[in-house]
Amino acid sequence: MTTVTLGPEGTYSHRAAQAVTDDDISFSESVTAIVEAVANGEAERGVVPVENSIEGSVTESLDAFAEYDVAVVEEVITPIRHALLAQDDSFSLVASHAQALAQCRGWLDEHYPGVNVEAVASTARGVERARGDADIAAIGHPENATNGTELKVLAEDIQDRSSNATRFVVVASKSERSEAGGKTSFIVYPDVDYPGLLLELLEPFADRDINLTRVESRPSGERLGDYVFHIDISAGLYEQRTQEALADIEDIAGKGWVRRLGSYDSKTVVN
Repeated sequence: MTTVTLGPEGTYSHRAAQAVTDDDISFSESVTAIVEAVANGEAERGVVPVENSIEGSVTESLDAFAEYDVAVVEEVITPIRHALLAQDDSFSLVASHAQALAQCRGWLDEHYPGVNVEAVASTARGVERARGDADIAAIGHPENATNGTELKVLAEDIQDRSSNATRFVVVASKSERSEAGGKTSFIVYPDVDYPGLLLELLEPFADRDINLTRVESRPSGERLGDYVFHIDISAGLYEQRTQEALADIEDIAGKGWVRRLGSYDSKTVVN
């Protein structure tokens, strides 16, 4: 089985993928490309980040789920431990993924005020830059400094909040959608807009005592003010209450569409 995730080797996505598969892992530098590869049958599994406890949702993942028809088959939650990695402490630039830079913004402001920062495709890409240039530091997992002799761990656990964790999901072909699992994700595009629309979309779940764990809107790309809604619930598609609620949602979104990404279970891994 081929699993693709954000690369290069050593990213947090790579670590999450290693927690869910012993098979071959290949790399991409784009979440959209990962989801597209799974949708087109070029990869059997993809592991992508969807939400961070500090910085919120990974919007590229949400937009890719709306664009490509795939299934979510598993959720992996992993604590994020950021370290400052460099050849020495004389660097003038910190290069890392935009999410990592944002998660460590306060720490950097306190300990390295005025340092230049540069967003790159992944934390591992920043580590590669730091290995090749003594003027560049990186933010990544502390173990990235052990893969070679060039880098030192200048500081550990530099994330602004100790509760920092990222939620990843495993995506597969749409044919692998399951109704079994404790959580369900789906996308709603109503293709209409009127006062009280969002309330109407949420009421079917409240009426059936279904907990919504995430509700987020993203621009549809069709026109200004037109939105797609990403919704996660603590219930499986196999449950009658879920089926009834989604039937109501499909009636409300009769001019648009509802995509059931599937039901799945969640696990937390420490790495």
